[in-house]
Amino acid sequence: MDLGLVGKVALVAGGSSGLGLAVAKELAAEGAHVAIGARDRGRLAAAERAISVLARGQVTATSVDITDQAAARRWVDEVAARFGAMHILAVSGGSPPAGAASQFSMAEYQEALDGTFLPAVNLALTALPHLRAAGWGRILFVASETAVISIPSFALSGAARAGLTRFAQALAAEVGRDGITVNVLAPGATRTEMVERAAARLAEDGDIEAPLRALGGHSAVGRIGRPDEFAAVAAFLASERASYVTGGVHLLDGGSSVVGQQVTQYTAASKDTYI
Repeated sequence: MDLGLVGKVALVAGGSSGLGLAVAKELAAEGAHVAIGARDRGRLAAAERAISVLARGQVTATSVDITDQAAARRWVDEVAARFGAMHILAVSGGSPPAGAASQFSMAEYQEALDGTFLPAVNLALTALPHLRAAGWGRILFVASETAVISIPSFALSGAARAGLTRFAQALAAEVGRDGITVNVLAPGATRTEMVERAAARLAEDGDIEAPLRALGGHSAVGRIGRPDEFAAVAAFLASERASYVTGGVHLLDGGSSVVGQQVTQYTAASKDTYI
């Protein structure tokens, strides 16, 4: 299937690891020019090499803290100037810590919004003039299943993702006639480096597969997701073929929501959250 991505310019925030890296690889393999940004220079360099192996277009990497609004705006404008256009914005990144609604302070709620919600809004608003100038655009927000499902033990994630979802849907209604679509991807547990690290803390005799099986065992397909599966959906939503798909919140949880959510020993014990 030709996705119509050859020559398109894609900016991927949080593209040095995890789901962001998977999306960057997929877009590059489809022929898009890809610019990734993240804070860690070492991870960025490794990610740039990994993407370049697959790329049919150009690949660039920039060390940027997207919570610094001015720095994030400069990065977007510099990428658009370098390539002469921008067509795709994909925003991935970290997640707030797990915990119940009442256990967090106001400062921690503010931190969740400052780290998850506001950077995505800032990037979208900065990219929007470039997408409008191109007459074609795709905005993808990587959220989590908490954008769709209430999970009490992930209160901060749910609050921040709900805000991002409503922003995305309002923006989709505003820019649809400009040839721009806006979609939210809501993944459940996916086998990223962060999830593997959390599993390793619970593993017996170094076997991380047991906690990973426990985490994925309650999904309809009986396992957690793979980053390449997530990236395939993201690439389709970023493509010409998905021109009629906008304002959606796309749940990629292997059917966990239809089976029924369960908080496993793994998620309860981990201080990191996969969502």
